[in-house]
Parts: sequence; C-alpha cells; structure tokens
Amino acid sequence: MKRQINLHNRVINYSVRRSKRAKRMRLAVYCDGNFIVTVPQTFPTNTIDRYVIAKSQWVISKLDFFESLNKKQKLTFGSDGYELYKDKALAIITERLEVLNQMYYQLKFNKVAIKSQKTRWGSCSKKRNLNFNYKILFLTPKIRDYIIIHELCHLKEFNHSNKFWKLVAKSLPDHSKITEELKVKGLTIS
Repeated sequence: MKRQINLHNRVINYSVRRSKRAKRMRLAVYCDGNFIVTVPQTFPTNTIDRYVIAKSQWVISKLDFFESLNKKQKLTFGSDGYELYKDKALAIITERLEVLNQMYYQLKFNKVAIKSQKTRWGSCSKKRNLNFNYKILFLTPKIRDYIIIHELCHLKEFNHSNKFWKLVAKSLPDHSKITEELKVKGLTIS
C-alpha cells in the first residue's frame, strides 16, 4: 500500500508491507530512494504514521544520504560485466582465500564460485561451498579480505552469533569499521 507523509516540511512517499512473519515494525530506506515500512498483518495503520513521525530524523537523514550518494559518480557494469570479470575475480579470490585460510583458520570447503548477485557480496552454503560476487574485484583489498574472511567463518559458525563475530575478530579486530566502509563503498558499485 502506497502512502504519503509530511516530515519536516517535505512530502515523503513510502510503501507499507504487511507480513505474516513480521513480529514488529521495521523501517527501511534503500539506495534507490524507496522507503518501506514492514509491519505485522494486523498492525493498526494510524500507529504506522505515528512511528514514522517519531523516527523522522532518521528517515530524512537516510533519504538525504542516498540522494547525495546517487549524485556522485557510480561504477556501473553492463550486462556483460559478469562475463568480462568473473575469471579475474575467481583468480584473486582463490589466491586470497588460500592465504587467509592458511593464516587463520585451516577450514575445509568444497567449491568456490563467482556469481552476479544484486544484494550479496558473498555466501556460504550448507554444502560448504563459497560464493562471491564478481564485483568484489572493484573493492579495496582490505574490504575484499573482510568478505572472504566473513564467508570462511561461516564454515565454522553458520550464523551471526557472538561466536561467529569472535571468529571474524581473530583475524580482523576492526571488522565493524570495515563493515561500515563496505556499506558506503558498495553503494557506488552497481
């Protein structure tokens, strides 16, 4: 359901999604400027507006951030970007994966695959396969290593628990700072 609200003398458009799985209200502002409020199915509509107004500073700051980011130069790839860069990405990731795994973890994994994903930099399957986005090639080496280490750690802890983050911190004590860098840098690559 599409809605509008006036926040700080600005008319803001947003969508409301009702979800059977939602336990509470969730606000999300995306890099394309979409603002989505997800709520449990029986959530009262008037409460949604009150909550959005209460969080208006956060909403406006996110919308402004993404608007300014979208005005900057973005690194974009056509439909052939994946074909052009997947082999080079595989070579770099495989090399760093071996080095980082030997240095810190000595974990066993099966296949390493390069994919063209819109919202993920990497993933780890229950079958112990590691997948990486080909666009990882265009990140800084420090951020690239963070993504590789993150997926390696999922081989041991298949979640994002405290144990998982302690494992990540074993090799990257400043991982939370790198995560923030990735969020910003990742928005300039599409």
